[in-house]
Amino acid sequence: MKMLPDVQYELRPGVIEFRWGHPDLALLPTTSMAQAAARALTQGGIAALSYGAEQGPGTLIAQVCAWLGRHEGTAPAAEQVYITAGVSQALDLLCTLWTQPRDIALVESPVYHLALRIFRDHGLDLRPVAADEQGVIPDALAAALADLHRQGRQPRFFYTVPTFGNPTAAVLPLGRRQAIAALAQKADLLILEDDVYRRLWYDAPPPPPLAALAPANVVRLGSFSKVLAPGLRLGWLVAPAEIVRRCAGAGLNDSGGGVSHFTAHVVAAFMELGWLDPHIEELRAVYRQRRDALLAALAAELPPGCRCQTPAGGFFAWVRLPEGCDSAALLPAAEAAGLSYVPGARFFADGSGARYLRLAFSLLAPEELAEGARRLGRVLS
Repeated sequence: MKMLPDVQYELRPGVIEFRWGHPDLALLPTTSMAQAAARALTQGGIAALSYGAEQGPGTLIAQVCAWLGRHEGTAPAAEQVYITAGVSQALDLLCTLWTQPRDIALVESPVYHLALRIFRDHGLDLRPVAADEQGVIPDALAAALADLHRQGRQPRFFYTVPTFGNPTAAVLPLGRRQAIAALAQKADLLILEDDVYRRLWYDAPPPPPLAALAPANVVRLGSFSKVLAPGLRLGWLVAPAEIVRRCAGAGLNDSGGGVSHFTAHVVAAFMELGWLDPHIEELRAVYRQRRDALLAALAAELPPGCRCQTPAGGFFAWVRLPEGCDSAALLPAAEAAGLSYVPGARFFADGSGARYLRLAFSLLAPEELAEGARRLGRVLS
């Protein structure tokens, strides 16, 4: 009988896999997670194994509110927090509840490619909003909204990753955040703010989230996948209370209760024990070293005409190739040379971006990152 794989990513012998934006399994806190699970079962008792409350267990909601308050100065109210099975499940739920096929959704361009897949699963008409090295361009969002207004149409939402974005690692400056918040308020626009990398900063903390600037217009999406363990399939959203009530009242929750209920209790115990922030500090130290190793190797190995923006946080380096290069066309030669990456066009709703590629540094050791940069440099040369 053929054994099926246990994990999502594939590590091929002899290939430097820049494709996977995953945490290194060696960095996952297995021992402390086991202790948190035991605490969840002994303290919460049988409740941790039951169907959960539709909004998510109150014990985790309280921990998330307190954690955000410590780091950001203002804690959301409990009725503004909904526990999710990660950002992907949250996006799928929001599309289910707020959209119909052929509805228009505005999306940052480039942006997280797997979110685009979820939106396409729902039959949405995706309209790109241009971004540059600093993130979304407010004038581009204003132009897109004005164009739709002239057509008598309203987008269902605008999706963006404004903090250490995937794929570019761009950090939207405060001035742009304020401009986008003002546009959302003026146009009654719902923003889906994917904020999973906020705590993984390497040089300086980022500006406040969009949700702090336009709380009535933003659904902020967070996750424990990047800062704790992806196998938990656990995250949260902060939104106006009426949005949280609608999410909690979805048929899925009516049928089975809150999602990821047991793991929610485990993470609540992990946070109660005070282990989350020290763990994130350890991750930041390791990922900062890996970022620096990759950037140094790319600077030494890539030929003239290439450019890599310095990621101030997150998991990714975004590389622009010389004029005329197509990263998708180059990929077979790269894999033959023993490295892989994600071509840039996958991150653009309109299929542009052929000149770019994304390299993930979170999964690889410094020596692997250096060798991968050498191989990429040889292929490009």
